[in-house]
Amino acid sequence: MSCLDCSCILRTPVESLRPEKQSQSSIHECLADSELAWIPPSTGGNEMIFCSSNVSHYELQVEIGRRFNNLTSVYLARHTPTGMQVAVRITDLESCSEEHLKTLQNEVVLSHFFQHPNIMTFWTVFTAGSWLWVISPFMAYGSARHLLKTYFPEGMSEALIGNILFGAIRGLNYMHQNGYIHRNIKASHILISGDGLVSLSGLNNLYCLVNNGQKSKVVYDFPQFSTSVLPWLSPELLRQDLSGYNMKSDIYSVGITACELANGRVPFQEMPCTQMLLQKLKGPAYCPWDINTFPHGESRMKNSRSGVDSGIGESMTRTMTSERLKIPFSKTFSPAFHNLVELCLQQDPEKRPSASSLLSHMFFKQIKKQTQSSLLSLLPPPVQNSRSELLALPSAAAGTELGCITTNQHETDWEF
Repeated sequence: MSCLDCSCILRTPVESLRPEKQSQSSIHECLADSELAWIPPSTGGNEMIFCSSNVSHYELQVEIGRRFNNLTSVYLARHTPTGMQVAVRITDLESCSEEHLKTLQNEVVLSHFFQHPNIMTFWTVFTAGSWLWVISPFMAYGSARHLLKTYFPEGMSEALIGNILFGAIRGLNYMHQNGYIHRNIKASHILISGDGLVSLSGLNNLYCLVNNGQKSKVVYDFPQFSTSVLPWLSPELLRQDLSGYNMKSDIYSVGITACELANGRVPFQEMPCTQMLLQKLKGPAYCPWDINTFPHGESRMKNSRSGVDSGIGESMTRTMTSERLKIPFSKTFSPAFHNLVELCLQQDPEKRPSASSLLSHMFFKQIKKQTQSSLLSLLPPPVQNSRSELLALPSAAAGTELGCITTNQHETDWEF
């Protein structure tokens, strides 16, 4: 008997939450401003595919991620009527706080609102008892962060970085043109499908600039970010003062993500929070590590050790250089790539380019001219799941918890 034939599951009423049943009032309000035109999605990409809202139509195969303090588990599954592989997110709604419920609601509505090939979409959303099921495309390569850990621990090539960043910035530009700030750009929120499509995810911290028909130029909303996302946040967002922040805050995060992809590690990750803030506000800008940037940092580190200058710039440079000493430097990045990162990491937000202008930056033109190959040619084949056994669904009668379904408990970087 299939694990999905459990009588307690089959008796559970299932309520569909597909887009035609969603209230779109808040979305329409957000687009009411005359200055914001609906930006039509590009052709191609993840078209909306109908998946049924019957739990017996999904064979859960392996757990590939966790979210919301383990309240949500993400599975690779097979949609049995079509044989298609999908990603299934299952959340225990009874254990969610009001904040988590609001975040889930916003994410579901926004996923249906954003129709763009470079933004992650949900195909079907429904409830089965107290469990929320979200069905989305399966991204065979996982996230860019997963690729770093698995295949590129010392960082990616320029060609691969360019292909991944270009897709992510296209999705970000679409969000910005429709009046939204992402506020959570990082490598683990950039997903790559088996056919090479790059999609931006992590919609749970989005902020709409339009309220009651009025578009705000500055935002003063400062959510309680997890300390794990602080390295990607802009100086003005971390500062939380009367100056506020705007869409250019996302551009700073793009620059940090570019360094993350180039260096193979998260910038500022090992720094204390206070030191990180000082580094972003007063220290030298972060940069990709290569044979050209290393000697300069080494020289400055020697000067700071001499005791001649004990200023914040010297101490921060020493911290950055000590990180660089841990990895070999046999690669070189082009001036165009360094320029892109430098522009994104400007401390003054007004000096940073928009997402739209970034798409025409000489770095992407250079990548397109120098590499005629596709993104897939730069990646190894995706790992195929060979597990044939099915995972048991949560059952109140059996007393099991969703977080204990599978033995695959290792930490992942797949954030669907």
